[in-house]
Amino acid sequence: MKQLAICLFGCLLASGIKAQVMAEKPVWITIKSGNLKCWQCKDRLEKYLISENESTMQSGMLQRRYNLINGELRVQYLPDRVSVDVIRTVINNAGFDADEEKADSTMYKKLPPECKRTEEGGGPQKGRPCHVPPY
Repeated sequence: MKQLAICLFGCLLASGIKAQVMAEKPVWITIKSGNLKCWQCKDRLEKYLISENESTMQSGMLQRRYNLINGELRVQYLPDRVSVDVIRTVINNAGFDADEEKADSTMYKKLPPECKRTEEGGGPQKGRPCHVPPY
């Protein structure tokens, strides 16, 4: 009886380890955004992503890297917890474009002028780069 319990415990332990090993590895994705060009936009989006990651994305986003000159956001995420479509939707809900998907119009209107699309007069102004924080 004791041997059976030990064997059963060993099998359960082995299956738990196998499940952890089989979990998907983190993946990087690059998302382009035409209105992510300044530090103010980055700070705004970062705060939104942190709050959403804690509440709706089951902590599926691990890291973020911003390239403000090119308007790119690289996200490392866990595919078994969050999908690329969900990440894009959250970025859209923050007021920013994500690849070909346009931002939520209500949130986009709340963005400061620097964070608007270039074709609408947003982004860095001539002679005043905004991809570097003022501090």
